[in-house]
Amino acid sequence: MPELPEVETTVRMVRAGLEGRTIRGVRVGWERSLGGMSSALFGRRVRGAQIVQVSRRAKYIVLSLERSGAPAGFIFVHLRMSGRLCIETPGEPLEPGLAAYVRVRLKLDRGDLAFVDVRKFGRFEFVRERDEITAALGPEPLGNGFTESGFRRALGARKRLLKPLLLDQTFLAGLGNIYVDEALHRSGLHPQRRSDRLPRAAVGRLYREIRATLSEAIEREGSSIDTFYRTPEGQPGQYQDRFQVYGRTGKPCLRCGRGIRRIVVGQRGTHFCSRCQPAPRPGMISAP
Repeated sequence: MPELPEVETTVRMVRAGLEGRTIRGVRVGWERSLGGMSSALFGRRVRGAQIVQVSRRAKYIVLSLERSGAPAGFIFVHLRMSGRLCIETPGEPLEPGLAAYVRVRLKLDRGDLAFVDVRKFGRFEFVRERDEITAALGPEPLGNGFTESGFRRALGARKRLLKPLLLDQTFLAGLGNIYVDEALHRSGLHPQRRSDRLPRAAVGRLYREIRATLSEAIEREGSSIDTFYRTPEGQPGQYQDRFQVYGRTGKPCLRCGRGIRRIVVGQRGTHFCSRCQPAPRPGMISAP
């Protein structure tokens, strides 16, 4: 947490306030946020650069930098458990209580970009080349390159349980625990089904529901399941109000009324309905 919808929401909200801005200075409050780079070196790498594009790749926020029209590297932001980006201006200061948790601050030619991270798990890293971080990532589930036929081939080429496979960022980028559980329920697929033994129709349902679940979550600005995730504007997401299974252990399934179950699959808590998502037959479960 945050997952793809929360990161995409953040990108959309900060883009207008960051693109075209020049980085005039850097203040680092927690050096480990920089992923091993010293604050002095980080400052030299980004100071004087212009933020020309704000985008998302998987669960990363990507700030593309230029100097005098030439590429000048990238800042990759991973929010992890409690990270948040805030644009601060003289007329719109940070919310009370957040200032103590600013781990990195970029002083811009107009306003500041503050990276707030209560638990200190997030990262705010500079790299010369995008591929230093993205090379191993799988396709974007909402991208044009993610097709049903390609998805079918990729599932068939692996002999893995669905839940751990869909969480694997090298297989499909951006999905996390919440949206995998929700998409599997909407598809009627048990999280322990084998990826290489899905009928064509089941693959089609899963493909469509992954995309639909993520799109609907983005429309509702993501999910707030704890006190940490808030949009850059300080508001909680709204998709948690539409959860079918995630976090609903023991509550009735909204389709059939049977109690939602929670098991551990691939070391992750997993929520499902045993009636709507029937278990695979004995012998149809493989190692994660």
